[in-house]
Amino acid sequence: MQEKLSNRIKSMATSQTLAMAAKARELKEEGKDIIGLSLGEPDFNTPDFIKEAAIKAINDNYNSYTPVDGYVELKDAIINKFKRDNKLTYDRSQIVVSTGAKQSLANVAMVILNPGDEVLLPCPYWVSYAEIVKLAEGIPVEIPTSVETNFKITPAQLEAAITPKTRMIWYSSPCNPSGMVYSREELRALADVLKKYPDIIVVSDEIYEHINFVGGHASMAEFEDMYDRTVTVNGVSKAFAMTGWRIGYIGAPSYIARACNKMQGQITSGANCIAQRAVITALEAPVSKISHMIDTFKSRRKLIIDLLNGIDGFVTPEPEGAFYVFPNVSAFFGKTLRGHEILNATDFSLFLLEEANVATVTGDAFGNPECIRISYAASESQIEEALKRIKQAVME
Repeated sequence: MQEKLSNRIKSMATSQTLAMAAKARELKEEGKDIIGLSLGEPDFNTPDFIKEAAIKAINDNYNSYTPVDGYVELKDAIINKFKRDNKLTYDRSQIVVSTGAKQSLANVAMVILNPGDEVLLPCPYWVSYAEIVKLAEGIPVEIPTSVETNFKITPAQLEAAITPKTRMIWYSSPCNPSGMVYSREELRALADVLKKYPDIIVVSDEIYEHINFVGGHASMAEFEDMYDRTVTVNGVSKAFAMTGWRIGYIGAPSYIARACNKMQGQITSGANCIAQRAVITALEAPVSKISHMIDTFKSRRKLIIDLLNGIDGFVTPEPEGAFYVFPNVSAFFGKTLRGHEILNATDFSLFLLEEANVATVTGDAFGNPECIRISYAASESQIEEALKRIKQAVME
């Protein structure tokens, strides 16, 4: 029978991070010793105090459908977290809990965008942004950056990218994949541009908020003139090592939150009941409860930067947060390495997988064709071995 699929799914790109992880798994099953540095997933276990809360919820017989936008107790914990960590004041009508921050983003896109609306994406951007925008019939518009600008856009670039069709701007800080963090002053400068265009909605993805090595975290919604047009997206996957628990959330203008609640009610309904109860405990805990993980990431950051700086051809700015490095590898383009012709970052990433047995992700997936993303959410011994293999592969 001939396949009959929608144009929507046929035109959608596969997630490159998940595709590389799947390829790495296939090679492992074939007996190859693959070091996976492609997925954005902490290599820690979920803290015991959170697991204990989940066990208690099971024993307390939480097993029924949850409110579409989340338990009231969880929404209150999120409200308190926003106030404590971000100086942001929301009420329950402004909070929506979803099955991961990815669903939060998809909800926002679906309820805001009309066909042909443009969404500005400072490059590099998280791999799923562009495809989510396209799924909502919007048009992703990339704003390029480089190593020289620390992968951050300038106010002048932002202003130049705005057109009458611009409806939103999406960005992450700390950024996946670059690890760069927008300071409060940098965000204010961008806000000064945006305040001239009051119909543009800002989506601030802050999922890596606590994995920050440069000091205080800044949120666009902190600015009084941006609060009513900013959607703050967060979750527990990264800082709390809870990727599989699938809980994300937004703080947003009430009309957007209501629309997301309506959308979610027709797609998935409420998020998992046990996970929600556990997240209440996670968010109520002081950040010091997870500081050991952040300290470990900071130590690994130094290790991987030192090792990459010892490999000719890699230009690697020091990330300010998250757990990735995003080196420029364009020095290898046009070369032939071990019989592999390297024309772009995708070629180079596949070369590293096949010849060094190290899984990374091409920068093409993030809107930057000159770089690759390497996750250091791995043990120091794995990082050392991976970088040793990479160095041998590119030097021989």
